Amino acid sequence: MQNVTIKDIAKRLGISASTVSRALRGSTEINEETKRLVQELAKELNYTPNPIALSLKEKKTKVIGVIVPEIANYFCSAVIAGIEDFAYNKGYHVVIFQSHEKYQRELMNIKLLESRRIDGLIISVSNETKNGNHIQELIDKGIPVVMFDRICNEVDTPRVVTDDKGGAYMATRHLIEQGYTRIAHMTMSPQLSVTKNRTNGYTEALKEYNIPYQKKWVVACDFDIKHIKSSIHKLFKSTPKPNAILASAERIAIRSIEVLKEMKLRIPADVAVAGFFDNPISRFIDPPLTSIHQPTFDIGQSAARLLIEMIEGNTLQHQFKTIELKTTIEIRESSMRKK
Repeated sequence: MQNVTIKDIAKRLGISASTVSRALRGSTEINEETKRLVQELAKELNYTPNPIALSLKEKKTKVIGVIVPEIANYFCSAVIAGIEDFAYNKGYHVVIFQSHEKYQRELMNIKLLESRRIDGLIISVSNETKNGNHIQELIDKGIPVVMFDRICNEVDTPRVVTDDKGGAYMATRHLIEQGYTRIAHMTMSPQLSVTKNRTNGYTEALKEYNIPYQKKWVVACDFDIKHIKSSIHKLFKSTPKPNAILASAERIAIRSIEVLKEMKLRIPADVAVAGFFDNPISRFIDPPLTSIHQPTFDIGQSAARLLIEMIEGNTLQHQFKTIELKTTIEIRESSMRKK
């Protein structure tokens, strides 16, 4: 049986092949009735688009690049799952690179993806990235970009984030309501957008409850266990000592629990711990970790949708918008002093 083509559908409906093509892509240039007629006939005739022919005709590769700090990070892998799910359903392939928290690696990845003629890029920047000049250069060359989670505010491009400030506020308020008033905040790199937003939420909650802000209790650290151990020992040499830790990342929170146990401190009797993201492992560690839940799969889906809308001409790059998804708090034993 001969394959049905766009021209066959166009001939049956008495419209141009280009109109059929745009209707099948869901273009906003085509009215809803025409889209309905085209899609119904395409389904009736078992029409299947030829991806190679489409990419040649439209000068598109149907490939999306994704750059994340680290695939082994469950947050990133869960976001990637959302990106891939949406992209594949729209006929796009996904190529994934890691920056390993290095700016130079991130820069190299962008140049490599550009040379492979990707249709667009989704990126969450590294710990070392201080500005978005390299990303803006890509946009200036006509390649659409969507940022997620860790963003560069100076780059005018769509972004998908969660309510980091609100999440940190919720976690800090919960700790205070459980009777913890000496709350240390262990953050990631200070220049990251998520660090700034989470620190703002933490300080806002302290202010609301008339608890003095202690600069010495806000400590930036990476994910290395030696660095985390050093930071915690330094915190607990201060007077008075903290009786709670809000970690800006779950890996910091989990490793903090390990260090606190080594120091013979009881959790939550002596020190409460709360983190960010809500990795499934959080409920299985001892004690189960209180965490701010971020909807990672939805982040990926939203980022892919925004990018594909730009690639297919339904949204212009300069018409950027921010999608902010809600965070929720999952309260577990690591912070429950009051039952």
